[in-house]
Amino acid sequence: MVGVMALLPLLFNTVLGAKLCPNHCLCYESSDLVDCQSRELTHIPHGIPHGTWLLDLSGNKLPEVRSGSFTGLWSLRILLLTNNSIQTLQPQSLSSLQFLERLDLSFNRLRWLPQDFSQSLSSLLELRLDHNLLQQLDSPSLNHFENLKKLDLSYNHIWEMEVRVLSSLSRLNLLNLEGNKLNVLKDGLLTRQQSLEVLLLSHNNISLIESGALSPLRSLILLGLQGNQLEHLKFKTFLNLHTISTHLQMSFNPWICDCELQRVFSKIQHVRHLQVEDYKDIICHAPAQQAGASLASMDSQLCMAETASVLVITITVMLAVFGALVKAERNRKNKQTVSDTDSQEK
Repeated sequence: MVGVMALLPLLFNTVLGAKLCPNHCLCYESSDLVDCQSRELTHIPHGIPHGTWLLDLSGNKLPEVRSGSFTGLWSLRILLLTNNSIQTLQPQSLSSLQFLERLDLSFNRLRWLPQDFSQSLSSLLELRLDHNLLQQLDSPSLNHFENLKKLDLSYNHIWEMEVRVLSSLSRLNLLNLEGNKLNVLKDGLLTRQQSLEVLLLSHNNISLIESGALSPLRSLILLGLQGNQLEHLKFKTFLNLHTISTHLQMSFNPWICDCELQRVFSKIQHVRHLQVEDYKDIICHAPAQQAGASLASMDSQLCMAETASVLVITITVMLAVFGALVKAERNRKNKQTVSDTDSQEK
Protein backbone atom coordinates (compact mmCIF):
# COMPACT_ATOMS: atom_id res chain seq x y z
CA MET A 1 0.00 0.00 0.00
CA VAL A 2 2.86 2.37 0.84
CA GLY A 3 4.45 1.64 -2.54
CA VAL A 4 1.23 2.42 -4.38
CA MET A 5 0.86 5.71 -2.45
CA ALA A 6 4.42 6.66 -3.36
CA LEU A 7 3.64 6.14 -7.05
CA LEU A 8 0.49 8.27 -7.01
CA PRO A 9 2.26 11.65 -7.47
CA LEU A 10 4.22 10.28 -10.44
CA LEU A 11 1.07 8.87 -12.02
CA PHE A 12 -0.77 12.14 -11.38
CA ASN A 13 1.99 14.15 -13.06
CA THR A 14 2.05 11.80 -16.05
CA VAL A 15 -1.71 12.02 -16.54
CA LEU A 16 -1.68 15.80 -16.09
CA GLY A 17 1.16 16.09 -18.57
CA ALA A 18 -0.77 13.99 -21.09
CA LYS A 19 -3.82 16.25 -20.73
CA LEU A 20 -1.77 19.40 -21.24
CA CYS A 21 0.16 18.11 -24.25
CA PRO A 22 -0.87 19.81 -27.56
CA ASN A 23 -2.44 17.74 -30.33
CA HIS A 24 0.07 16.10 -32.69
CA CYS A 25 2.91 16.54 -30.17
CA LEU A 26 4.63 14.24 -27.70
CA CYS A 27 5.41 15.35 -24.16
CA TYR A 28 8.07 13.81 -21.92
CA GLU A 29 8.99 14.04 -18.25
CA SER A 30 5.81 15.74 -17.07
CA SER A 31 5.80 17.88 -20.23
CA ASP A 32 9.19 19.51 -19.63
CA LEU A 33 10.19 18.37 -23.12
CA VAL A 34 7.62 18.86 -25.89
CA ASP A 35 8.29 17.26 -29.29
CA CYS A 36 6.26 18.70 -32.18
CA GLN A 37 8.89 17.82 -34.78
CA SER A 38 7.83 17.10 -38.40
CA ARG A 39 4.08 17.18 -37.79
CA GLU A 40 3.12 19.27 -40.87
CA LEU A 41 2.18 22.13 -38.55
CA THR A 42 1.32 25.47 -40.17
CA HIS A 43 0.99 27.36 -36.87
CA ILE A 44 2.42 27.07 -33.39
CA PRO A 45 0.07 24.81 -31.42
CA HIS A 46 -1.94 26.01 -28.43
CA GLY A 47 -1.83 24.36 -25.03
CA ILE A 48 1.93 24.05 -24.63
CA PRO A 49 2.50 23.44 -20.88
CA HIS A 50 3.84 26.46 -18.97
CA GLY A 51 6.62 24.35 -17.47
CA THR A 52 8.08 23.32 -20.85
CA TRP A 53 11.88 23.46 -20.85
CA LEU A 54 12.53 22.33 -24.45
CA LEU A 55 10.16 22.86 -27.38
CA ASP A 56 11.02 21.25 -30.72
CA LEU A 57 9.02 22.63 -33.66
CA SER A 58 11.57 21.79 -36.34
CA GLY A 59 10.67 20.29 -39.70
CA ASN A 60 7.20 21.80 -39.97
CA LYS A 61 5.62 24.33 -42.37
CA LEU A 62 5.41 27.44 -40.23
CA PRO A 63 5.30 30.56 -42.46
CA GLU A 64 5.75 33.05 -39.59
CA VAL A 65 6.04 33.45 -35.83
CA ARG A 66 3.18 35.60 -34.59
CA SER A 67 3.05 37.95 -31.64
CA GLY A 68 2.09 36.13 -28.46
CA SER A 69 2.91 32.67 -29.85
CA PHE A 70 4.90 31.72 -26.74
CA THR A 71 3.03 33.66 -24.06
CA GLY A 72 3.40 32.14 -20.61
CA LEU A 73 6.34 29.86 -21.46
CA TRP A 74 8.59 31.37 -18.76
CA SER A 75 10.50 28.10 -18.22
CA LEU A 76 11.50 27.62 -21.84
CA ARG A 77 15.28 27.28 -22.26
CA ILE A 78 15.60 25.71 -25.74
CA LEU A 79 13.43 26.55 -28.76
CA LEU A 80 14.03 24.71 -32.04
CA LEU A 81 12.38 26.22 -35.14
CA THR A 82 14.82 24.93 -37.74
CA ASN A 83 13.80 23.73 -41.20
CA ASN A 84 10.42 25.43 -41.47
CA SER A 85 9.31 28.04 -44.02
CA ILE A 86 9.47 31.02 -41.66
CA GLN A 87 9.64 34.31 -43.56
CA THR A 88 8.58 36.71 -40.82
CA LEU A 89 9.10 37.19 -37.12
CA GLN A 90 6.40 39.57 -35.98
CA PRO A 91 7.30 42.24 -33.40
CA GLN A 92 7.02 40.96 -29.83
CA SER A 93 6.79 37.36 -31.11
CA LEU A 94 9.54 36.25 -28.70
CA SER A 95 8.89 38.79 -25.94
CA SER A 96 7.90 36.26 -23.27
CA LEU A 97 11.07 34.14 -23.63
CA GLN A 98 13.21 36.07 -21.16
CA PHE A 99 15.08 32.98 -19.93
CA LEU A 100 15.63 31.33 -23.31
CA GLU A 101 19.24 30.11 -23.72
CA ARG A 102 19.24 28.50 -27.16
CA LEU A 103 17.27 29.54 -30.26
CA ASP A 104 17.57 27.71 -33.58
CA LEU A 105 16.03 29.45 -36.61
CA SER A 106 18.29 27.83 -39.22
CA PHE A 107 17.08 26.66 -42.63
CA ASN A 108 14.21 29.12 -42.95
CA ARG A 109 13.45 32.06 -45.28
CA LEU A 110 14.11 35.07 -43.10
CA ARG A 111 15.14 38.17 -45.07
CA TRP A 112 15.36 40.54 -42.11
CA LEU A 113 15.18 40.62 -38.35
CA PRO A 114 12.73 42.88 -36.48
CA GLN A 115 14.36 45.73 -34.57
CA ASP A 116 13.06 44.35 -31.26
CA PHE A 117 14.38 40.85 -32.04
CA SER A 118 16.86 40.76 -29.14
CA GLN A 119 14.89 42.93 -26.73
CA SER A 120 13.56 40.10 -24.52
CA LEU A 121 16.33 37.58 -25.22
CA SER A 122 19.07 38.91 -22.95
CA SER A 123 19.64 35.40 -21.48
CA LEU A 124 20.33 33.84 -24.88
CA LEU A 125 23.66 31.97 -25.14
CA GLU A 126 23.39 30.43 -28.61
CA LEU A 127 21.63 31.72 -31.73
CA ARG A 128 21.49 29.92 -35.06
CA LEU A 129 20.32 31.89 -38.10
CA ASP A 130 22.28 29.99 -40.73
CA HIS A 131 20.82 29.05 -44.11
CA ASN A 132 18.33 31.92 -44.32
CA LEU A 133 18.03 34.84 -46.77
CA LEU A 134 19.37 37.67 -44.60
CA GLN A 135 21.07 40.42 -46.62
CA GLN A 136 22.27 42.86 -43.99
CA LEU A 137 22.23 43.36 -40.24
CA ASP A 138 21.64 46.51 -38.23
CA SER A 139 22.55 47.09 -34.62
CA PRO A 140 19.05 47.45 -33.05
CA SER A 141 18.13 43.85 -33.87
CA LEU A 142 21.15 42.47 -31.93
CA ASN A 143 21.47 45.16 -29.26
CA HIS A 144 20.45 43.13 -26.21
CA PHE A 145 22.49 39.96 -26.75
CA GLU A 146 25.03 40.81 -24.05
CA ASN A 147 25.29 37.16 -22.90
CA LEU A 148 25.42 35.55 -26.34
CA LYS A 149 28.37 33.19 -26.84
CA LYS A 150 27.64 31.51 -30.20
CA LEU A 151 26.22 33.27 -33.26
CA ASP A 152 25.82 31.39 -36.53
CA LEU A 153 24.94 33.57 -39.54
CA SER A 154 26.50 31.31 -42.17
CA TYR A 155 25.05 30.77 -45.63
CA ASN A 156 22.88 33.84 -45.88
CA HIS A 157 23.26 36.70 -48.39
CA ILE A 158 24.86 39.22 -46.03
CA TRP A 159 26.88 41.75 -48.00
CA GLU A 160 27.16 44.50 -45.41
CA MET A 161 27.38 44.78 -41.62
CA GLU A 162 27.21 48.06 -39.74
CA VAL A 163 30.43 48.70 -37.84
CA ARG A 164 28.47 48.82 -34.55
CA VAL A 165 26.22 45.82 -35.21
CA LEU A 166 28.20 43.53 -32.86
CA SER A 167 29.03 46.16 -30.25
CA SER A 168 26.79 44.60 -27.55
CA LEU A 169 28.09 41.06 -28.08
CA SER A 170 31.14 41.33 -25.83
CA ARG A 171 30.97 37.70 -24.60
CA LEU A 172 30.90 36.13 -28.04
CA ASN A 173 33.13 33.02 -28.36
CA LEU A 174 32.13 31.89 -31.85
CA LEU A 175 31.04 33.93 -34.87
CA ASN A 176 30.25 32.06 -38.07
CA LEU A 177 29.80 34.20 -41.20
CA GLU A 178 30.76 31.58 -43.78
CA GLY A 179 29.06 31.51 -47.15
CA ASN A 180 27.92 35.14 -47.30
CA LYS A 181 28.80 38.03 -49.64
CA LEU A 182 31.04 40.23 -47.50
CA ASN A 183 33.64 42.22 -49.46
CA VAL A 184 35.69 43.88 -46.72
CA LEU A 185 36.55 43.05 -43.11
CA LYS A 186 36.35 46.53 -41.65
CA ASP A 187 38.19 48.24 -38.82
CA GLY A 188 35.87 48.60 -35.83
CA LEU A 189 33.52 45.71 -36.59
CA LEU A 190 35.07 43.45 -33.92
CA THR A 191 36.04 46.13 -31.39
CA ARG A 192 34.20 44.50 -28.45
CA GLN A 193 34.97 40.85 -29.30
CA GLN A 194 37.99 40.32 -27.05
CA SER A 195 36.60 36.92 -25.97
CA LEU A 196 36.11 35.68 -29.54
CA GLU A 197 37.88 32.34 -30.09
CA VAL A 198 36.55 31.22 -33.50
CA LEU A 199 35.92 33.56 -36.44
CA LEU A 200 34.75 31.82 -39.62
CA LEU A 201 34.70 33.97 -42.78
CA SER A 202 35.29 31.37 -45.48
CA HIS A 203 33.52 31.49 -48.85
CA ASN A 204 32.69 35.19 -48.91
CA ASN A 205 33.98 37.81 -51.40
CA ILE A 206 36.54 39.37 -49.06
CA SER A 207 39.30 41.09 -51.00
CA LEU A 208 40.52 43.40 -48.23
CA ILE A 209 41.20 43.06 -44.50
CA GLU A 210 41.70 46.53 -43.08
CA SER A 211 44.86 46.87 -41.00
CA GLY A 212 43.16 47.20 -37.61
CA ALA A 213 40.26 44.80 -38.19
CA LEU A 214 41.78 41.93 -36.19
CA SER A 215 43.65 43.86 -33.52
CA PRO A 216 40.93 43.68 -30.79
CA LEU A 217 40.83 39.86 -30.91
CA ARG A 218 42.90 38.84 -27.88
CA SER A 219 41.53 35.27 -27.58
CA LEU A 220 41.31 34.18 -31.21
CA ILE A 221 42.20 30.52 -31.79
CA LEU A 222 40.90 29.97 -35.34
CA LEU A 223 40.47 32.37 -38.25
CA GLY A 224 38.93 30.87 -41.40
CA LEU A 225 39.48 32.85 -44.61
CA GLN A 226 39.40 30.13 -47.28
CA GLY A 227 37.59 30.69 -50.55
CA ASN A 228 37.54 34.48 -50.63
CA GLN A 229 38.98 37.00 -53.13
CA LEU A 230 42.27 37.74 -51.38
CA GLU A 231 45.15 38.48 -53.77
CA HIS A 232 47.58 40.11 -51.33
CA LEU A 233 48.02 40.57 -47.58
CA LYS A 234 49.66 43.14 -45.35
CA PHE A 235 51.86 41.68 -42.63
CA LYS A 236 50.84 44.50 -40.30
CA THR A 237 47.25 43.17 -40.32
CA PHE A 238 48.39 39.97 -38.60
CA LEU A 239 51.14 41.56 -36.55
CA ASN A 240 48.36 43.48 -34.77
CA LEU A 241 46.80 40.18 -33.71
CA HIS A 242 48.06 39.73 -30.12
CA THR A 243 47.00 36.21 -29.11
CA ILE A 244 48.56 33.17 -27.47
CA SER A 245 48.05 30.92 -30.51
CA THR A 246 45.99 31.52 -33.65
CA HIS A 247 45.49 29.06 -36.52
CA LEU A 248 44.92 30.64 -39.94
CA GLN A 249 43.14 28.96 -42.87
CA MET A 250 43.78 30.86 -46.10
CA SER A 251 43.67 28.50 -49.09
CA PHE A 252 41.43 28.76 -52.18
CA ASN A 253 42.01 32.47 -52.74
CA PRO A 254 43.21 33.97 -56.08
CA TRP A 255 46.70 34.77 -54.77
CA ILE A 256 49.04 36.84 -56.93
CA CYS A 257 52.36 35.18 -56.17
CA ASP A 258 55.18 37.69 -56.10
CA CYS A 259 58.09 38.41 -53.84
CA GLU A 260 55.99 40.62 -51.55
CA LEU A 261 53.41 37.87 -50.92
CA GLN A 262 56.17 35.36 -50.25
CA ARG A 263 57.77 37.74 -47.76
CA VAL A 264 54.45 38.29 -45.95
CA PHE A 265 53.81 34.56 -45.54
CA SER A 266 57.42 33.99 -44.53
CA LYS A 267 57.08 36.60 -41.80
CA ILE A 268 53.76 35.15 -40.63
CA GLN A 269 55.33 31.68 -40.45
CA HIS A 270 58.05 33.05 -38.18
CA VAL A 271 55.65 34.68 -35.72
CA ARG A 272 55.42 32.30 -32.78
CA HIS A 273 51.69 32.65 -32.11
CA LEU A 274 50.56 32.43 -35.76
CA GLN A 275 50.21 29.17 -37.70
CA VAL A 276 49.02 28.93 -41.30
CA GLU A 277 47.35 25.50 -41.23
CA ASP A 278 46.93 25.14 -44.99
CA TYR A 279 50.10 26.84 -46.24
CA LYS A 280 50.85 23.91 -48.58
CA ASP A 281 47.43 24.41 -50.20
CA ILE A 282 47.95 28.08 -51.03
CA ILE A 283 47.95 28.01 -54.83
CA CYS A 284 49.05 30.82 -57.13
CA HIS A 285 46.41 32.29 -59.42
CA ALA A 286 48.72 34.77 -61.12
CA PRO A 287 51.04 35.63 -62.81
CA ALA A 288 50.54 33.13 -65.63
CA GLN A 289 53.95 31.46 -65.23
CA GLN A 290 53.18 30.60 -61.59
CA ALA A 291 49.47 29.76 -61.98
CA GLY A 292 48.61 26.40 -60.42
CA ALA A 293 51.83 26.14 -58.40
CA SER A 294 51.83 26.19 -54.61
CA LEU A 295 53.50 29.13 -52.91
CA ALA A 296 55.33 26.72 -50.58
CA SER A 297 56.94 24.87 -53.50
CA MET A 298 58.67 28.02 -54.67
CA ASP A 299 60.62 28.52 -51.49
CA SER A 300 62.40 31.85 -52.09
CA GLN A 301 62.39 31.61 -55.89
CA LEU A 302 59.99 34.52 -56.34
CA CYS A 303 62.24 36.90 -54.47
CA MET A 304 65.33 35.51 -56.19
CA ALA A 305 63.69 35.97 -59.58
CA GLU A 306 62.66 39.48 -58.64
CA THR A 307 66.20 40.24 -57.43
CA ALA A 308 67.64 38.82 -60.65
CA SER A 309 65.24 40.95 -62.69
CA VAL A 310 66.23 44.04 -60.74
CA LEU A 311 69.92 43.21 -61.27
CA VAL A 312 69.42 42.71 -65.01
CA ILE A 313 67.56 46.02 -65.26
CA THR A 314 70.20 47.77 -63.13
CA ILE A 315 73.08 46.37 -65.20
CA THR A 316 71.27 47.25 -68.46
CA VAL A 317 70.74 50.81 -67.28
CA MET A 318 74.36 51.08 -66.10
CA LEU A 319 75.65 49.78 -69.45
CA ALA A 320 73.42 52.23 -71.30
CA VAL A 321 74.68 55.10 -69.13
CA PHE A 322 78.27 53.95 -69.54
CA GLY A 323 77.78 53.68 -73.30
CA ALA A 324 76.30 57.17 -73.41
CA LEU A 325 79.24 58.55 -71.40
CA VAL A 326 81.79 56.84 -73.68
CA LYS A 327 80.00 58.18 -76.74
CA ALA A 328 79.82 61.66 -75.25
CA GLU A 329 83.53 61.56 -74.40
CA ARG A 330 84.37 60.35 -77.91
CA ASN A 331 82.31 63.16 -79.43
CA ARG A 332 84.02 65.66 -77.13
CA LYS A 333 87.45 64.45 -78.21
CA ASN A 334 86.48 64.54 -81.88
CA LYS A 335 85.26 68.12 -81.49
CA GLN A 336 88.47 69.04 -79.67
CA THR A 337 90.61 67.51 -82.44
CA VAL A 338 88.70 69.42 -85.12
CA SER A 339 89.06 72.60 -83.10
CA ASP A 340 92.84 72.10 -82.70
CA THR A 341 93.24 71.43 -86.44
CA ASP A 342 91.38 74.59 -87.35
CA SER A 343 93.59 76.59 -85.00
CA GLN A 344 96.77 75.24 -86.58
CA GLU A 345 95.57 76.02 -90.12
CA LYS A 346 94.97 79.63 -89.13
